[in-house]
Amino acid sequence: MDSRRRSDASTPVESDSPLSPLSPDFVDTPATQSSVLFDDLNELLRRFPSESPYILVTGGLGFIGSHTTLELLKANYNVIVIDNLSNAFANVLDRIDLLARKFHQENGTKMPTLRLHAHDYRDTKALQYLLEEYQVESRWGVTKSKITGVIHFAAHKAVEESIKQPLKYYANNVSGMIDFTSTLGDFGIKTFIFSSSATVYGTLATSGLPLKEELCVHKEEIYVDHNGVARVVQPGCTGITNPYGRTKWICEAILADIAASDPEWTIVALRYFNPVGCDPSGLLGEDPRQVPTNLLPVVVKVMTGQYAELSMFGTDWETEDGTAVRDFIHVTDLARGHIAALSTANEGQLSENFRTFNLGTGSGHSVQEVVTTMEAVASKPIPTKVAGRRPGDVGSCVAVVDRSQDELQWKTEKSLKDACQDICNFLDVSGLSS
Repeated sequence: MDSRRRSDASTPVESDSPLSPLSPDFVDTPATQSSVLFDDLNELLRRFPSESPYILVTGGLGFIGSHTTLELLKANYNVIVIDNLSNAFANVLDRIDLLARKFHQENGTKMPTLRLHAHDYRDTKALQYLLEEYQVESRWGVTKSKITGVIHFAAHKAVEESIKQPLKYYANNVSGMIDFTSTLGDFGIKTFIFSSSATVYGTLATSGLPLKEELCVHKEEIYVDHNGVARVVQPGCTGITNPYGRTKWICEAILADIAASDPEWTIVALRYFNPVGCDPSGLLGEDPRQVPTNLLPVVVKVMTGQYAELSMFGTDWETEDGTAVRDFIHVTDLARGHIAALSTANEGQLSENFRTFNLGTGSGHSVQEVVTTMEAVASKPIPTKVAGRRPGDVGSCVAVVDRSQDELQWKTEKSLKDACQDICNFLDVSGLSS
């Protein structure tokens, strides 16, 4: 069987585009004869843009991945999704397509292409077949991919599960990424946006220090701390409390080494804090196949009667109300942070070819505050019970976001209340609100 037919779950018709200098039908003219002086195909592509760039998104139908795929389409990127549907549903693709088409119709713009390859990102043969489809060759015999960047979400992410099944996490998150980046490099695709996590800060989250990117580095750095004192920080990590967090730190270290070894790579590691909310349409939400572990999906289970009550893991943390404090960022803001990182990387505006960024709001909310806000927005009580602390948890984790604001020209726009309202919209659309 043709492996392309086997792996494609959806292949919308690609839109027409003007002839590219890479097309066999393109004819150079005397006025553009000087273009032969440019033997660098990157320069050619900049001088003769023929169509919107293609971005490959692994895990592109998951919670963060689906919202990022939607925002990429709105920003006129063609999107190729790889998702094995182990923790997402195929109909998410249809919802993304519907919302993106509506956006472009309302704005009088052209809908980019959206395509799903329903296989594991670790399936190297399927990946190679996919990447071969997007190779192009110039008249000068230089082969280049139409894929100008990759956003990598495909990782296992449950802290508690990682403690019970560490090999599952190291195999998928670390070994899988090694093979994946190796294959990308073979095809000359070297702009890579990595889904990292604030868990790389480990127990520094409870140290009282502002969580700046310089607290976890992969080469010796000098930075100015919150007291204005210049400090030297060595590569490494401090007190990572679970295998999930270690996989993220290990992947960052590997990517930093790749970038150091080959200046053609441009790699950004985005350290997420706590994504919440959903698209305001209510058509996309956090709807995992597996048992939810993040706070708000569990709150939703309680609101819809699937769970009797919300377990509050630890009410004796050193916080104002005793419940854990997190930096809750709206998932749409988070998705747009990926586009800001991708744009900055592709424009050659990063200060170095491996760079880490916090994506958060810069302020924290406790678990109790989240419950209270959702109760107010939904106009219904949310039963809770006190439970012990979970292994691997920390009491407080809040981002310092100056670097993202200064270097990516990005900041959050939505509030916790917005996130709760959007979740209620999702419940209404899904018919689960009653």
